[in-house]
Amino acid sequence: MSGHGAQSGEALGARVVALAEGWIGTPYRHQGATKGVGCDCIGLIRGIWRELYGEDPGPVPPYAPDWAERGGEERLLDAGLRLFGPALPMGTAAPGDLLLFRWQSGCAAKHAGILADERHFIHAYEQAAVTRSALVPSWQRRIAAVHRFPAVQRD
Repeated sequence: MSGHGAQSGEALGARVVALAEGWIGTPYRHQGATKGVGCDCIGLIRGIWRELYGEDPGPVPPYAPDWAERGGEERLLDAGLRLFGPALPMGTAAPGDLLLFRWQSGCAAKHAGILADERHFIHAYEQAAVTRSALVPSWQRRIAAVHRFPAVQRD
């Protein structure tokens, strides 16, 4: 990711949202990461990353659907920190930010989506497809971390 300028801020957020919207309708497929063919929430984020930066964010070891309940490790939060940097304060979330969700207290975070606007997010919904959902209170209270995509270097 080298170049002379960088796309950051609102322009980057708008680009991330537009890319995420391009995945809407992609069927849900556990461990998938291919637009139009199938993806899960991790695959959606990996696909957007590839479209932004031209490369995969790195290998993802195989994982069972119940990995977060069984392992106890915060693998999703750790990956967020490694790829995106420190989490942002919840009140600073902006369109295009990565949202990581924890289903219940005591379990690892295991779901991810992209904030589309202050009331909606885009995510791969199990047994359905990539969809735009309302960020209702039951989703809001499950947000475990907010991350912003790093600036895109342009030539």
